[in-house]
Amino acid sequence: MQQRPELSIGDPAERIETPALILDLDVFEANLHAMAEFARMRGMRLRPHAKTHKCAEIAKRQMAVGAVGICCQKVGEAAALVEGGVGDVLVTNEVLAPERLARLVRLTDRANIGICLDSDLGLDRLNAAAQNAQRRIDTYVELEVGANRCGLVEISDAVALAEKIHGTAALRFAGLQAYQGAAQHLRMRAERKAAIDHAAARAAAFVAALNARGISVPVVTGAGTGTFPLEASSGVYNEIQPGSYVFMDRDYGDNQADPESPAFRHSLFVLASVMSRREDFAVIDAGLKAHSVDSGYPAISGRPDLVFDTPSDEHGIIRGPRQALPALEQRLRLVPGHCDPTVNLYDWIIAIRADKVAAIWPVDARGALN
Repeated sequence: MQQRPELSIGDPAERIETPALILDLDVFEANLHAMAEFARMRGMRLRPHAKTHKCAEIAKRQMAVGAVGICCQKVGEAAALVEGGVGDVLVTNEVLAPERLARLVRLTDRANIGICLDSDLGLDRLNAAAQNAQRRIDTYVELEVGANRCGLVEISDAVALAEKIHGTAALRFAGLQAYQGAAQHLRMRAERKAAIDHAAARAAAFVAALNARGISVPVVTGAGTGTFPLEASSGVYNEIQPGSYVFMDRDYGDNQADPESPAFRHSLFVLASVMSRREDFAVIDAGLKAHSVDSGYPAISGRPDLVFDTPSDEHGIIRGPRQALPALEQRLRLVPGHCDPTVNLYDWIIAIRADKVAAIWPVDARGALN
């Protein structure tokens, strides 16, 4: 981990060295409470996804306002979050390596742990590892619901796997993982609704088939920031897993708004400085190593007249009308195209309130953890 920024709480934001990952704390808190209130009013369980922020402090704040627990994608992320004091973590992914499963099981002495399965091999290895668990592991069957990634395709196979989980002593059948990741950035609401209608129908068929065998499905979980109002109104899901809502990014901002969703705002930015200036463009100190461009280039907060262009490793080009181009040393806030992999480039999130440093939080689970 990089050395903690040489800042003190209360320092003016102008002391932050660039490029840096900064958080507007007022907007972040508004986003946090808006989602919690949405879930409460709809009677939904909220289990936010920590792959967005990888930060135990943020996870604990989400749970403090009502989240039942946190999602993550890897055992290493789960370990970092539990080490940071998070007491309920669901790994929304398949894990087959015995050594990783053993590491996951060791976390049960400090937290409630859940995991997803889509194979008999995964079940056999998890069950073997779970014999050493301090508490039963919540185990979810993952169903393929349209994203064409992980999950069982045949309902009958998913039901058979659930029955096997139900018959084990060390595992607890906790429900169904039915996440449609590919739907999150379908631009039009009607497109997203069609995708989630399909996912909900698949999930409902699984629940009905298992109920017919006398087994209840405690939780049907899924949903992301782009679709959660649709899962919440489906009558099938009872838990949602949005992650990016705490930060938002440029790509989510390009989606047609859902009238049922709270109006989340951008709270996360890459703070950059102008390091060189020409007559027709400016150069900033935030290039490919400062933010992810897998979902396109960042927007420039508060400056619709400027565009980010042609990044290299350490440089980004800012274009716009000549009279509007920023001056040397002027600072800009970039709205990342995709917040999750951008956060993963940083060791620290610097939270700002009223243009002063309010907090500095470690990105506990950053990197390609196994």
